[in-house]
Amino acid sequence: METFENILVVSRSTQHCIRVLRKGISLARKYGANLHILHIIHDPFSINGWNLPIPSLDEEYKKMAAKARQEIDRMVRAEQAEGLVIAEWVKDGNPVNAIQNVVESQNVDLILMLAHEEGRLEHFLFGKTNDAIIRQLPTTLMLVK
Repeated sequence: METFENILVVSRSTQHCIRVLRKGISLARKYGANLHILHIIHDPFSINGWNLPIPSLDEEYKKMAAKARQEIDRMVRAEQAEGLVIAEWVKDGNPVNAIQNVVESQNVDLILMLAHEEGRLEHFLFGKTNDAIIRQLPTTLMLVK
């Protein structure tokens, strides 16, 4: 049976990412692994040339991310208090490059990411990135529904 020493949870600070973090915590405990959490900062509304028909979409995205981030931070603090080793990074920019940098620098042997069961807004913002990550990263990947 394969074991894992370094598990990376990719978070986009959404409510659905909380499920991925729970799975990562569970696996890290089971295998005695280090847990790494990479928070991808993605602000699609700052991209030049976008003309979104819904002005409140930016506000909705920011509220969604802030609420999820509070819950993620609470979970991390609780697990660290219980002794789980957790390292966190916040990266801006191309998600594939950010993930690849952490995978290489931390010898990650398992990546956990959210599968395409996001809400409509999340799918609109992040849907195409998963395909690029699946094709380019050199480690085991688990998509969590």
